[in-house]
Amino acid sequence: MYRNAIGRVVRSSHAPPHSHPMWTLRAMLSRPTCIERGHRVIRRVESLMLRWLLALPLPVQRFIGGRPSLDPAVAMLLRVQRWRGIHGLTAGTAARTRSRTRSSAALMSGAPTVVAAVRSVTIADRLPGRHYMPRADAAPQRAAVPQRAAVPQRAAVPQRDVVPHSDALPRPDVPPQAAGAAPLLVYFHGGGFVAGDLDTHDEICRLLCAHAGVHVLAVDYALAPEHPFPAAVHDARDTVLWAVSHASSLGADPARVAVGGDSAGANLATVACHLPPAPVAQVLVYPLLDHVGIWPSRLLFADGLLLTAADLAFFRDSYLPGFTGSPPDFRHSPLRAADLTGLPPAIVVTASHDPLRDEGEAYADRLRAAGVPVRSWRVEGMPHAFMNLTAVSDAARCAVLEIAEALRLQLAADRHD
Repeated sequence: MYRNAIGRVVRSSHAPPHSHPMWTLRAMLSRPTCIERGHRVIRRVESLMLRWLLALPLPVQRFIGGRPSLDPAVAMLLRVQRWRGIHGLTAGTAARTRSRTRSSAALMSGAPTVVAAVRSVTIADRLPGRHYMPRADAAPQRAAVPQRAAVPQRAAVPQRDVVPHSDALPRPDVPPQAAGAAPLLVYFHGGGFVAGDLDTHDEICRLLCAHAGVHVLAVDYALAPEHPFPAAVHDARDTVLWAVSHASSLGADPARVAVGGDSAGANLATVACHLPPAPVAQVLVYPLLDHVGIWPSRLLFADGLLLTAADLAFFRDSYLPGFTGSPPDFRHSPLRAADLTGLPPAIVVTASHDPLRDEGEAYADRLRAAGVPVRSWRVEGMPHAFMNLTAVSDAARCAVLEIAEALRLQLAADRHD
């Protein structure tokens, strides 16, 4: 009996590794399909829980969120993230930060906004891009803010073009794009120069395309730390050059090519305006504009919101390794540019609870002082990255639609000029 048992052990020790039950189990667990299925299950459960929370009565959301000055849905989301141990946008390394950004975008995404078509393109023979085409049979829609999305104003916050509701915006009588080629918006995604991609900002591009009535060209520019400054600047310049020369083939108006972006993408958008050929307009949403100065909002909102001081330090060190602050370069800190005259008209949108709020508003002031037409406002009750929260917050969605409306009006004015 013992001899037979020993024989079985010896034979099993010489068997191929993959035939052993433990090796088989390890192989199954290591298969990408199994891991992906597990991630999909987790995302599904998280999505169901998020929907359940968003369906709670507004007073319950306010109680869970615990921050009356924030939009209730956003405050509740932040509280849930803290319960899960998430205290910012970064996750220690670039790879984990990108994974977290993609997971969050997938969790926050709702049904995609319908546009005429979306197709992949290759920009400048090397950069992945995505072209969103507006519907020719549907006029851009104007936003209406649901009453439940209203957020009380904070008396202590200086009132600088504050827009708590869409009804507060003037509505010039400019008809939607009805005939001829529509304008083209080159869009640079946010993510601190480290994260973000075509998928994480897909819904933003769809909303701008559908509600501004413009073609949108999104680009996957090079990310740090693998490609530090100025790689992304070179990609931004090449993208604008390519967009201008290929606008007609995209079905867009080559005379009305604008640039835009959020956060780090807004930085690249306004830097591109300093380089020929100049776009006809720029859309900057909670822009990251200064790696040198210390602004009050960076201290006021250093922790507890989506973007933290630790996140900003991680992004800076990844994008500008070894940076000491001197000499300042407008290509990474546009607010430090010596001369802003001659830049295209700007739409500058900041968020009330954003560490980058003050530098964005200071940039709008500097543009005005340089004679650049500027339309700027602060979205109350919103943190950084609210453009990615349109499926979570009615107020965030309406804020994005206001940006689309402002872009539509600006490009319509350029057409009449």
